[in-house]
Amino acid sequence: MKVEMVESATPRLQWIKSSYSSEEGGECVEVAASRGTVHVRDSKAVTGPALTMDRTAWAAFIGFAAGHGSEV
Repeated sequence: MKVEMVESATPRLQWIKSSYSSEEGGECVEVAASRGTVHVRDSKAVTGPALTMDRTAWAAFIGFAAGHGSEV
């Protein structure tokens, strides 16, 4: 599983904000997928650092967050 922090978000990615986020902002993340990787950033700091992980790591994270996994 590979997860890394990148210095700045890649502008050509199509970022998707959580449907739970209001137009006023709040504490949310945005996600963008590219070939083989998933990128996650703070919606309040779009030019700041982002996490980049392979799709296997993303699937493990989503499974864990949904309560379907107990491994880290």
